[in-house]
Amino acid sequence: MKLVSSIFSVRHAMVIGATLIGAGAAAPAQAELLAGTWTVKAPMAAGKHGEVAAVAYQDKLYAVGGAVDGNSVPHNEVYDPATNSWKILAPMPTARDHVALALVNGKIYTFGGFTKSVHMNAGTDVFEYDPATNNWRTRAPMKVALGSVGAAVIDGKIHVLGGRSIDNTKTLPTHMVYDPATDTWKDAAPMTKGRDHMATVVAEGKIHVIGGRFTSPVDRTDMHDVYDPATDSWSSAAPLKTPRSAVAAALYHGMIVVDGGEYPPENKTWTENEAYDLKSKSWFTLAPMPQTGSHGFGAAVIGPNLYFVGGSTLPGGSGLTDRLLMFTLQ
Repeated sequence: MKLVSSIFSVRHAMVIGATLIGAGAAAPAQAELLAGTWTVKAPMAAGKHGEVAAVAYQDKLYAVGGAVDGNSVPHNEVYDPATNSWKILAPMPTARDHVALALVNGKIYTFGGFTKSVHMNAGTDVFEYDPATNNWRTRAPMKVALGSVGAAVIDGKIHVLGGRSIDNTKTLPTHMVYDPATDTWKDAAPMTKGRDHMATVVAEGKIHVIGGRFTSPVDRTDMHDVYDPATDSWSSAAPLKTPRSAVAAALYHGMIVVDGGEYPPENKTWTENEAYDLKSKSWFTLAPMPQTGSHGFGAAVIGPNLYFVGGSTLPGGSGLTDRLLMFTLQ
């Protein structure tokens, strides 16, 4: 099934200039429209579940963790775009949802997560999965129990950011760095403001932390902070066009693409598909997600395509889905 948006676009500036009499200057304006095609792919083998994390490795999509009916699940499965099919893999050692994933040297690492709704029993767990052997092992735990954290890899080290504390009362400006080679942790400059459910993406050697929430889903933000490991410092960048949390995001075609999110007051999920262009340092609107939005879902890039997997089409744990969406921008 193929769904094509009616939105068309120009990524480069289209100048609409008019010379003003007596001013001697042109008044340029930018108009941009970005084309995008959505395609529905094979549904997940493990069935419908939300709060899924995803990562790509060797041209395959790995989907890990999640929640069903308010309880976390240890699901682990892989999608092969070449055959448009899923395979169930060895489950996580402990069922978790709202985990963060990172890939280093062919190993997939999970960080923290909750055991049940709503954001209950955050853990310090760190697990390492080896796709080559289909085995898990436990690694050095985080210093603080957290769920809904972000993870980003720079120079073989994994930065774990933000998150919600074990008692579910507050979000934290956490910034811990894990070294898989030595199985050790160290601290780095904390985030400018604690939050969770945000997008965390590495681009051009820096970490972009975008959107998220400070307390509840209503308390959403458009913040866009950038961490520079060379100086161990944070700076601000252009804010997200639509303030959202529980989003999925990835680096795609030189842009940071941020999709979805939830907004309980209107009982909806966001269909917004917005991209931050690293060259122009500005945001663009892409073709919206088809039919309904999602939240608590994962994103990863394989070849020319961006995949979005699992999640919920309604706020909270309602509207669980097993869908896999493929977005293509050419």
